[in-house]
Amino acid sequence: MSFSNLKKFGLLPRVIIAIALGIGIGLVAPAGVVRAFVTFNGVFGNFIGFLIPLIIFGLVTPAIAGLGRNAGRMLLLAAVIAYGSSVCSGLLAWGTGVAVFPRLIDINAVRQLVDDYEAVKPYFTIDIPPLANVMSTLVLSFTVGLGMAAFDSKSLSRAMNEFRDIIASAIAVAMVPLLPLYIMGIFMEMASSGQAWHVLSVFFTIISVIFILHIALLLAQYLVAGAIARRNPLRALWTMLPAYVTALGTSSSAATIPVTLRCVKSNGVRDEVADFVVPLCATIHLSGSAMKITACATALIIMQGTAIEPLTMVGFIMMLGVMMVAAPGVPGGAIMAALGVLDTILGFTPDQQALMIALYITMDSFGTACNVTGDGAIALVINRVSN
Repeated sequence: MSFSNLKKFGLLPRVIIAIALGIGIGLVAPAGVVRAFVTFNGVFGNFIGFLIPLIIFGLVTPAIAGLGRNAGRMLLLAAVIAYGSSVCSGLLAWGTGVAVFPRLIDINAVRQLVDDYEAVKPYFTIDIPPLANVMSTLVLSFTVGLGMAAFDSKSLSRAMNEFRDIIASAIAVAMVPLLPLYIMGIFMEMASSGQAWHVLSVFFTIISVIFILHIALLLAQYLVAGAIARRNPLRALWTMLPAYVTALGTSSSAATIPVTLRCVKSNGVRDEVADFVVPLCATIHLSGSAMKITACATALIIMQGTAIEPLTMVGFIMMLGVMMVAAPGVPGGAIMAALGVLDTILGFTPDQQALMIALYITMDSFGTACNVTGDGAIALVINRVSN
């Protein structure tokens, strides 16, 4: 199959094939082959991390400038919706966890999981530090974009549009074609180590509960978005399926931005709105991650046999929604941002935090897939409101 025919094959089938190949090869491949793919994933993952600030600045800044005076209102609306979505998802996870988790948790199996885990080490690593962190880039994008809109800067707008085209080309040429290979490496490592299967066997029921909650959350988001945008919610949700599957493989909202943009625009969202909302929500809208963190925290609290104070948990969930804004759109970024509130509000010890990380990373891709799919619902709402 030629490269042009491969592109026509579609990203979604390529991702599905990559997942199947990763699992199949990981079960039989020698350790050296797995390490080679882990090495590639480490380098490519660092490259993605380097591109994240550039993607945000290159897409968000001209999008804000193009929206003109509506940019400030749209930014506030997107932030309020994203925060409210994260808080609501956390409350849903907490209520469900209190109701069903006490009958499902095996503390000895969980501790054995953490003790036995050994990650596959790459042959070498190449550190590619980003030029700026995510929050600094977002603030810079907002400042420059709003300033361009206020002063109608023609020369700067022309330069930013050209920079946007460069970033779009980097996404199309360097990121999207390599994503299936990256996904294949992730699933190959999981299959070779046997960690994924052990985790799924121990926590299958809990994972199923969280997965069902994610589906319920997405249905609710698209029912509301469909009513506001006057779109068929199920059809809009189906259109986002490639983004969901890609995020399931990459566990990264940022790495999925190119696919999410494509799906959102296929749902009829205007280009300038999509270019503004998708990179922004990849950072500030982590409702699926907030749901998963809350559910895992609730499970750990139940393991310890301690009482869950309602006001404490509500305060934790509300602060968690704020911390999700600071979480980078890379694998595991949400749980790292949440460690502060897990310590200060819930009083988690370092051992409990380590256990929390292990539980979260195991199901990281499910939360990420929920996050990016929910971004499409927010884009539909803002596209309608901004008309």
